[in-house]
Amino acid sequence: MTTSLLILADTHLPVRARDLPAEVWTAVDAAHVVVHAGDWVDVGLLDELDSRARRLVGVFGNNDHGELRTRLPEVARVEVGGVRIGVVHETGQARGREERMSALHPDLDVLVFGHSHIPWDSTTATGLRLLNPGSPTDRRRQPHCTYLTATAAHGELRDVTLHRLPRRV
Repeated sequence: MTTSLLILADTHLPVRARDLPAEVWTAVDAAHVVVHAGDWVDVGLLDELDSRARRLVGVFGNNDHGELRTRLPEVARVEVGGVRIGVVHETGQARGREERMSALHPDLDVLVFGHSHIPWDSTTATGLRLLNPGSPTDRRRQPHCTYLTATAAHGELRDVTLHRLPRRV
């Protein structure tokens, strides 16, 4: 069976936006698994995603406090479609990231991270795929707000797609 994934990070609700864009909620409803790499900011989004997503995997970020830190781990590990996925918020500076993450997570196939709001897709020398979906609500210095979708089946992550959201007026 092929499993569809929606990959999010750095939603910063309700600070950077009042809600997720409608396109992202549609993707939530369509996905088998929703992954969120932290900086939710408000527990309301966790509750809503938890109620709408078929399966939710999330971690807390540096801007998450209180109940978010109580309910979410700093690092999550799951297997989806035979793919070993880890989720963290911060990975440190971009320089040396691939080597650091390969050393820290030798048992993973994919590591999803956030924090920078900068989309990232690379594969390390050890075969670890690093993915950052950017942010669907706070583009910072990026040209677009973004999120990722992918599929997992038979131990392979496929169809990784960066979605660019239209600029809010």
